[in-house]
Amino acid sequence: RGWVQYHRHVVSKAIFSALDHNIFEILWQWATRRHPHKNAQWIRRKYFCAVNAKNWVFFGSATGKTGKQRKALLYSAAQMPIQRHIKIRGQANPYDPAWEVYLEQRLGTKMNATLAGKRKLLYLWKKQNGLCPVCNQKITPQTGWHNHHLVERSKGGSDKAENRVLLHPNCHRQVHNPSFSVGKLRLGFQGV
Repeated sequence: RGWVQYHRHVVSKAIFSALDHNIFEILWQWATRRHPHKNAQWIRRKYFCAVNAKNWVFFGSATGKTGKQRKALLYSAAQMPIQRHIKIRGQANPYDPAWEVYLEQRLGTKMNATLAGKRKLLYLWKKQNGLCPVCNQKITPQTGWHNHHLVERSKGGSDKAENRVLLHPNCHRQVHNPSFSVGKLRLGFQGV
């Protein structure tokens, strides 16, 4: 599973399917060698089961902590969703304020893709009581959110939670408008 997770960022769906096929062939050879006097139907019932739409899933029995028997299923590499790695633009400069919005969006996408990043997003969301500090409306999956740095990283701001807030995408565009001051944002955030 770790190998599959490592290689899911490249074009690897065909390789994952071929890997599953090779593992199946090896397991079938092992099972027929282990039970030379049994027919194919008996071997299939003993070692393979149907799960959802997949008929040939290798399984074994395992005893849980409560002493109850359960099926332990072999992980299928082809089930791993492919996540494309998006390269950073060559001109992007973390020290140029013009690229701040682009880099904040990349950070938000990166955070949303990992469990640790999701925990940080949840922490920020709870810290703000689920409200956008600009418009004081709820931040939900339907409204979406952007990750904003109070002090821009191009001006020495950090990536720590104390320097970040979650904003609606439209509010984020307003904040990066030259006529909007960061002081207004901080006033809205103090009540949290």
